[in-house]
Amino acid sequence: MTMTADQPAASGNRRMLVILAVGGAVAVALGVYGNVHDPSGRSLVTLFFSAGINLKVWLASVAVVFAVAQVVLALRMYGKLGSKPAAGWLGSAHRISGTLAFLFTLPVSYHCLWALGFHADSGARVLIHSIAGCFFYGAFAAKVLSVRSRKLPDWSLPVVGGAVFTGLALAWFTSSYWFFTNVDFPGF
Repeated sequence: MTMTADQPAASGNRRMLVILAVGGAVAVALGVYGNVHDPSGRSLVTLFFSAGINLKVWLASVAVVFAVAQVVLALRMYGKLGSKPAAGWLGSAHRISGTLAFLFTLPVSYHCLWALGFHADSGARVLIHSIAGCFFYGAFAAKVLSVRSRKLPDWSLPVVGGAVFTGLALAWFTSSYWFFTNVDFPGF
């Protein structure tokens, strides 16, 4: 069998569809778990904060700061910011900032799922927050698989990375930002 120029592109597109399906499955699984799980309604840990919600909004805010740094570093690495060649350390800084952003979201999402669950009946903001949180982890799974895969379409990594950032930003906006502007700032 001879290979045409379209076959590698088709193979990359199929691989990307599988990656997106896995990400979708992660998002749906989290949503289903959050919906069927009987939430405890209590905080897991507060550290030095006055309540679990205060801990969550601050950890999520730190995650967003690292995510913004990751986006800026990616834009610089791919020549979208600045005219000089990017420094070699930017790739490592990009990976570290992404890892830290993700790590800061873990206690937040664990608490959300364990203590609160998925809410489809608590108003638009809470529903959007629940969907955005699940979407973020699905997009993150797809991004990790995309980074580790070869011969994907050129658009795949920027689109999946943008989806990760969008999911996190929307989850933050519908929770931490809302908390800071409607409940308590600085909210320790």
